[in-house]
Formats: sequence, C-alpha cells, structure tokens
Amino acid sequence: MSEKFDAIVIGSGISGGWAAKELCEKGLKTLVLERGREVKHIEDYPTGTMLPWEFEHRNRLTREMKEANPIVSRCYAFYEGTEHFFVKDDEHPYIQEKPFDWIRGYQTGGKSLMWARQTQRWSDFDFEGPARDGFAVDWPIRYADIAPWYSYVEKFAGISGNKDGLKNLPDGEFLPAHEMNCVESHFQSQIAKHYKDRHIIQGRCAHITDNRQIYLDQNRSKCMHRTICERGCPYGGYFSSNSSTLPAAQRTGNLTLRPHSVVHSILFDEKLGKAKGVKVIDAISGEEIDFHARIIFVNASALNSNLILLNSKSSRFPNGLGNDNGMLGKYVAFHNYNRTISAEFEGYLDKTTSGKRPNSPYVPRFRNVEKQETDFLRGYAAGFQASRNPYYPSDGWGEDLKESLSTKKYNDYWTVGSHMMGETIPKESNYVALDDKEVDKWGIPKLRISIDYDENDKKMEQDYMDQFTEMFEKAGFKNIKTRESKRNPGNDIHEMGGVRMGHDPKTSLLDKWNALHHCQNVFVTDGACMTSTSTQNPSLTYMALTARAVDYAVNRMKRAEL
Repeated sequence: MSEKFDAIVIGSGISGGWAAKELCEKGLKTLVLERGREVKHIEDYPTGTMLPWEFEHRNRLTREMKEANPIVSRCYAFYEGTEHFFVKDDEHPYIQEKPFDWIRGYQTGGKSLMWARQTQRWSDFDFEGPARDGFAVDWPIRYADIAPWYSYVEKFAGISGNKDGLKNLPDGEFLPAHEMNCVESHFQSQIAKHYKDRHIIQGRCAHITDNRQIYLDQNRSKCMHRTICERGCPYGGYFSSNSSTLPAAQRTGNLTLRPHSVVHSILFDEKLGKAKGVKVIDAISGEEIDFHARIIFVNASALNSNLILLNSKSSRFPNGLGNDNGMLGKYVAFHNYNRTISAEFEGYLDKTTSGKRPNSPYVPRFRNVEKQETDFLRGYAAGFQASRNPYYPSDGWGEDLKESLSTKKYNDYWTVGSHMMGETIPKESNYVALDDKEVDKWGIPKLRISIDYDENDKKMEQDYMDQFTEMFEKAGFKNIKTRESKRNPGNDIHEMGGVRMGHDPKTSLLDKWNALHHCQNVFVTDGACMTSTSTQNPSLTYMALTARAVDYAVNRMKRAEL
C-alpha cells in the first residue's frame, strides 16, 4: 500500500463516509482509516434476515453477556441480533471519573449501521442559542451557511418527512412521510387547538419511501418497514455509510479503505507548520505505519476524535494538536433522555394499527426558542407515539386453553408515551482527557471521562414533565405517569464537543469551515466539532458540515493554499 495520498479520513462512520465520498468524487486519492474490521454491505449482515426463532437465545442477551458488558448492555439496540456491531466493555476500556456509557461501533460504517436514523435540520434559533443567552461561545455559522448543504446531503441520503412550515424546524428535501395513526393525529389536533407555539409533526427519518433514480443508482431500494434496522439493512432502505457513501467513493477508483487501523496520532511538520500525515498501529500485527497526505479529516466519532488530537503532540503543540488555548477535550455535552411519560386513551376503540413504521411523531422544541422564558437555559424536543396492544388470553385447560391462545384481543384503551431529548449546556467541567498512567493494548493513553448532569438539566426535566402532563390532560389522556429512566450520560449516544467551532482562536479550536485554527489542513466534522447540541438528532448536521468542509478544503487545495 502506498503511504502517500491526497487526503486521509479517520473513521468510516456517518461523517467519515461523507468525507470519503466527497473527496473521492472531487478526484482526490483518499485513504480511509477504520480501526475496526471490514463490514461489507449485504454480505456482512449475518442477522439481517433472521427470524426470532432462528436465534439461539430468541434474540435476547444471556446473563453472561450482560454481566460481562454492564455498560454496552444498557444500550437499547444491543441484543443478540446486533451484539457483533458493538464494542464490548473489555475491548477498549476507558476511565470513568463519573458514570458515562460510551457506546461504540468499531467496523466499516461505524455506528451508521445501528443509528436511530432520525434527521432534523437546525434553525437559526439553534445556531443563535449561545449568543442569545450569553452562555458558552457563539457559533461561527448560521442556518444560511449550511442550508444548501442540508439539501445536498438529504437528496442523496433519502429523508422522509412532511413540509411542516415551522420556523424552529426548517423543512428539507423530503420523500413521502410515514403516517400517524388515529390517536397520534388526535394528539396533533388537540395540541394545535390549545397551543399556538407547540406542534406535533410526523418524524423525519433517513428511510427511502420512494424509488427514485438517485437511489437506484446506489443499488438501494425502498424501506421494507421491518424495523430491525440496527442489524444492517440488506435492501439499503435506510442510509448508512456501507450502503451509500462508501460505495459511491469506491466507484470513483480513488478510495483506499484500510480496516484494523488504530490511529495513534496526527503527524505535524514543524518546518511547514501543518499536518503531514497520520500514525497508525495495525490492530492485528501491532506494526506502526505512517501515512502522509495534504489534508486530513478527523471523523473518528466525538470522543475518539478528541483522544486522537490530544495524543497528537509535538514541539509546537505539546498539549495536543491545535490546543494553544488548553480547551481541547473540554465543553463536552450530550442529550438528556432522562424522563418519559405515559398514559392511556379510551377513544378510537374501533380501530387499531397494522404493520410497522421506522419512526414516530416528533415534538419540536418550544421552550426558550425566540427568547429566554424559563428558569433553565435552552430547551427540549420529544418523541411521541400511540399504540393499541393485542394480547392472547390464557384461560382454561386443554382445548379451552388452545382456543383462548388462538384468539387475539385488544386492551380497552390505547397506550401513549413520550420521551424527552433535552439540550445539555457545554461546560468546562464536562471534559475528556488522556490518562497519565494507564494505556490501552495499543499503547495509547486511555481516555478519562468526567461528564455529568447539572441543576439546569434537573429544572428542564421538571418542566418537561409539567408541560407534557398538561398537554396529555388537554388531549383527554388518563392514568398519566412520569418516570425517571436514570440513564447515564453517553447512553444517548449523542456526545458532542471538545473541539468546538467558534470565531476566536482563544475560545474555540475550529474555524467556521471546521479547520483547526492553528493547523489549517486538519478538519474535524463529526460530533467533536459541535459548539452546542440543541435538541435535534445530530447526524444530519454532521453530514452537511462534512460536505461543506470538503468543498472548502478542495477549493483551497486547488489554489495551493493547503
């Protein structure tokens, strides 16, 4: 393998796949480094078409698996049919100063194989949040800067949704949306009746719902509504790096994909004043290899990207690449899923639902949107869904029991529920750092994580419970119950920050193009770059930022500026 390339991409997940596609399609010989094994689309989804009774343990985790993996087994998507896509607790240990569930997927495609596939754009209210309330630093971009790139990636990825016309949740390039059921539509109409600033919309998700040529050209077909997406979709019905962007990069002839490549650090050229390559440790042989390129995209997932930059030390950057201000690894934030609410509804008992659906209705943020109006900063979005569950009576013995078990009945009510997704505030006290004593099996310092909830989060949780209780009551729901899920930070799998964007090199690490202020040929476009988290699922924003940054980087290369 040649050691010289035009570009190197670290990571092959959602943002790394987009970096690879864009760089290759613009003619750059590109090396993609993946620390895990190679997973090929279709052929390496061993459970993608299995039925429940084909699993040894009926698709459940054994007690031994749970006991061996107390961290990853708390993830909702980790079960017998998916466990091969997740990093086990002993495979890449880290140090928890405070409880933190670091959920990882080390393989081609990363977590794009197991993600929840929910995709919402940010609005100016989100980008202006820090400047408006004066907490943390201002984003160096606004919605107008990224809107064309949202459209660009949406058209290629395939996003279903409705044109809802909301200022706080801009519309996108949508395929036909999935439908709400009758009780979800009832809730939508009741909220519209009682509130002017609150909306219930059908969720927007990365699923193909219409066979268009752009997806046929990717060898992808419509979503089959199987709802076992996290096992890998052999139809390509949902967007992943494996089914979409990496094959597009491969078709150019410019892609070199190297699995089993654990990135040790980014190499800095002291004379030229810029990065010159990447040091890799082969995960199988243990060999150290240096690869060189003109530009480097860091897309290893938020915390691993922080780890790599912190470990990229030189005479110029003794505390990590680009870390002149000492802020690298700090101001990490996440999404708060710590509260849920459920209830019952006794209407529409002549109806039920049929089939499956890969998403559900969504409640866009309505608190502190245009102005500060509560005793907590920022706000929360929420999911919502309704279902009427069947059951089979188990009365009697013998023939009577057999007859009962063959008779489907339904509860005399619908079950409704919601979960919050709250914005946590980036704080200096929430950080990751390299441990100064312990190293992993590749000789790289272990990551030390110190991230926690705060008082703002607790106030936000209470407001969610109060407001949704009121909304449920106005919709006629009964037996309302709120719950605390007690999820550790990290279990949301939306960690962000540590290498945040900003205007000023004194208070941020990246400029408005996602380039390191002090090392302009290194770009960070995964979750590590986020200045704040807002309330939307973040992956769509990573995709758009990546495509935008590649366009900028290649144009600078053509002008011989990088």
